[in-house]
Amino acid sequence: MSEPTVPERVDIPDTAVALLRAVHDALDIPLPGLTDADERAHATLLTRRAARARVILACVLSDGHQAGESAETLRAWTAEDPVTYTPWTDDGGPR
Repeated sequence: MSEPTVPERVDIPDTAVALLRAVHDALDIPLPGLTDADERAHATLLTRRAARARVILACVLSDGHQAGESAETLRAWTAEDPVTYTPWTDDGGPR
């Protein structure tokens, strides 16, 4: 799967773009379905992924970790924690 590109007018190194994309993708989860269980699972997942993204960013900003390697780590952590709840749809029901 190829990554979406960043417009050329943006002056950001490729490794930083990879890290930004990994953070975005970790936090860009679908809205939950209508059940309380779906809402709880959504909140739990978003909280876990946000905590992991904060750890990665802190390591890059404070400890000098490499942005590219950190992006790969965050992507691996995100893959280990998939969406397991029923996402919301326009018709209000599960897909």
